[in-house]
Amino acid sequence: MFQSLVVTLLNTRLDYGNGALIGLPVYLTRRLQSVLNAAARLIFNLRRSDHVSDALISLYWLRVPERIRSKVAVLVYKVLHDCAPLYLGPFTHDLPSRRGLRSSRTDCLVQPPVNRSTVGSRAFSVAGPRVWNCLLPEVKSAPSLTTFRLPHSTQDVSVH
Repeated sequence: MFQSLVVTLLNTRLDYGNGALIGLPVYLTRRLQSVLNAAARLIFNLRRSDHVSDALISLYWLRVPERIRSKVAVLVYKVLHDCAPLYLGPFTHDLPSRRGLRSSRTDCLVQPPVNRSTVGSRAFSVAGPRVWNCLLPEVKSAPSLTTFRLPHSTQDVSVH
């Protein structure tokens, strides 16, 4: 019961607005990670000096950067499958239908140009396609959201 309570409270607060956290500076993601680590230590009654990696794995929790990218990838999947709020839809466009590029990557999304702005690169219209384009083709072609959310879809991709 205690574990369920901690998980519920933590996940609702940590995942709230997760899509807006993409590209967050490292010092801020470390703060969020420390909250996640503290919750895992609390659940498993670990000391501060104990390693928390095994606890995170047993709870099936991703680290904060992977958690954020996973959330953005799910949002893009929902947009592409018409399951997302309508206001997110106009921000992502399929590459082949918009441009006549000679590319074999038909599952890529257009990344709009960004003018040296950290805020602009964190926008969903930029970060969403960037995260999506880093996913493996077999992940992108998942037939359902449940299949898309399986652990292989949360691969560690570097998105800057």
